[in-house]
Amino acid sequence: MANKPVSIPRPLVRTNQWSIILSVLASWLTGEAWILAIPLLAGVMGLLFGYNPIMRTARHFLRKNPSEYIPEDWEQQQFNQVIAVACLALGLISFLLDWTAAGYVFTAMVALSAFIAILGFCIGCFIRFQFNQYKYRKSLDKV
Repeated sequence: MANKPVSIPRPLVRTNQWSIILSVLASWLTGEAWILAIPLLAGVMGLLFGYNPIMRTARHFLRKNPSEYIPEDWEQQQFNQVIAVACLALGLISFLLDWTAAGYVFTAMVALSAFIAILGFCIGCFIRFQFNQYKYRKSLDKV
């Protein structure tokens, strides 16, 4: 990955969140667990290669210059994506192993988190903030 972006335009983040929600719902309604692989693979590609095909495709539909949109912090989005990828992977694996209850729990967590983020509260941001506060307090104890 060449230059790490500082921010991501909010519409691209929202598109990624909606893709997670819609994939989870489609998976539940059809009983086809493989549908979860779509946002899962996009998320893994974003984390490993800095190329999320869902966001990259959505970029073509932006009406303004990307810098004119509300920016979302790139590092925070990477943190959130790790959580989303973990939940999607655990959900997919659970469904494939016929651990249906676990599959529903993991996919419900990621879909609900994405929906709540769209409504304005970022659960991943809250978790990261609390973790950073914890690390800071621990660093004070060492002094």
